[in-house]
Amino acid sequence: MLPYINLPFEYVAGILGTSADELKLITSFLLSYPLAGLLKRVPDEKPALKNLFIISVSTFYLVGLFDLWDGYRTLAVSSVGAYCIAQYVQGPFMPWIGFLFLMGHLSINQLARQFLNDPGVIDITGAQMVLVMKLTAFCWNVADGRLPEEDLSDFQKERAMKRLPSLLDFAGYVLFFPSLMAGPAFDYVDYKRWIETTMFEVPAGVDPSKKPPTRKKRKIPRSATPALWKAASGLFWILMFLQLSGWFYPDLLTGDTYMTYGFTRRVWILHMLGVTTRTKYYGVWALTEGACILSGLGYKGVDPATGKVSWDRLRNVSPWGVESAQNCRAYLGNWNINTNNWLRNYVYLRVTPRGKKPGFRASMATFVTSAFWHGFYPGYYLTFVLASFVQTAAKNCRRYLRPFVLDPKTAQPTSAKIYYDVASWFATQLIFSFTTAPFVLLTLPASFLVWARVYFYAVIVTTLTTAFFASPGKAFLVKKLNRRAGTTGPLKRTHSQESLTSKEPVLGLPSEPQEDLEELVSEVKAEMESRQRKGSKSVKAPYFPSKSTKT
Repeated sequence: MLPYINLPFEYVAGILGTSADELKLITSFLLSYPLAGLLKRVPDEKPALKNLFIISVSTFYLVGLFDLWDGYRTLAVSSVGAYCIAQYVQGPFMPWIGFLFLMGHLSINQLARQFLNDPGVIDITGAQMVLVMKLTAFCWNVADGRLPEEDLSDFQKERAMKRLPSLLDFAGYVLFFPSLMAGPAFDYVDYKRWIETTMFEVPAGVDPSKKPPTRKKRKIPRSATPALWKAASGLFWILMFLQLSGWFYPDLLTGDTYMTYGFTRRVWILHMLGVTTRTKYYGVWALTEGACILSGLGYKGVDPATGKVSWDRLRNVSPWGVESAQNCRAYLGNWNINTNNWLRNYVYLRVTPRGKKPGFRASMATFVTSAFWHGFYPGYYLTFVLASFVQTAAKNCRRYLRPFVLDPKTAQPTSAKIYYDVASWFATQLIFSFTTAPFVLLTLPASFLVWARVYFYAVIVTTLTTAFFASPGKAFLVKKLNRRAGTTGPLKRTHSQESLTSKEPVLGLPSEPQEDLEELVSEVKAEMESRQRKGSKSVKAPYFPSKSTKT
């Protein structure tokens, strides 16, 4: 750490009632904006200089600002290990070896942080979680580059790497300072296109007048305005967090004062604890995304018709999407978007053999990966398990109740649809306020205490809903809907219902745990029957010579 650099942070932290490390973290996010502006001004034809600038800034953050010498070593071990595995390990198991190495290394540090149990201290696990996403994707991209193109999907072809990058390029990718500490994560191919400026080439056929404006001879379009809007929104959410965290905090729910309130107010406080926690993440992710936009890496393309530039390549969260979500999939799908993409593209679809549909194994592998990646606090696992059943119950409600507020002929909303929307939003928000509470409380005693203080309402509602759809009540609803539509047989699914019944997990949560369990049982039965058939064929009947047989 640089001499005396900690003094102003300790002074301000004492006034604000926060920790010096947390204040330094926010400062590093804000400092990344002018530094990203300088990075963009490095000549396009000097990518090596850009890499050196990135490495220098990240070194200052880790060592000069946070004194994380051990953290720097941790990132180096993960990065060098992944690079060596990608270079020297051949065969189809290379990315899995890299995955196990990186997840194992992360797990060790997650446990160390858990045993330290000091939330105010900034350690390296946050940066390492981001790095695990980047490096596991890197190993898969290298593996894809060694396969024939006909064996690859379009997604794989776009990201396949025929040869490994130079160590300097790789170090720049690993230590990209705008997203070093909190993300967002991105694939190496995006970094390569950015540093070589091929990302900003306008597709053929686009009107030159629609080309995004640039400064001087730079290829990177102007991005100050969208970046500053992101910074402003990030600061807004951080200020919201500072204000709300003084009113809604975990100790309030576990203390004696909480039980002096009525049930309705206790549920309200529980809900606001979740909102307060989310505002912190909204703020952090908006600030880091804005710095990425200012550097140019957030560029996603230009609309050929309007010339409007999209800067949401690295968007990690949609606050409005979460807070206005009317169903589980929308709630989870708008949260931690990059982690969702990583789990889908580099776990869920990779477990599935080529030519087969993902099933139980893919869902379970994704669930376990998501859980281990987050850490080992018991509260995380309470949330994951309950959320998977909540998601199944909610999908059944949408499947069999929503059609009652749609026109049976046109599938257009009726006048009653607004009431369904309000009720589904209300239910989604309150159920997830309960479900995600252990993610904030972390421990089993605190989680069960708070759940008990609101009478386990989400568990009861989920259980009753699941029981109803496993009873004749489901057939009754189907009969009513068929009579209303003048049809018979299974319900016809609308487009929106199809999207909700996708089997791809969101944030690692199985979309249909019951179906996954049934699939597992079927696979086990099939395997046992297959073994029995093979066993019966291999066992020959004993030979007993007849009396007439001559000896």
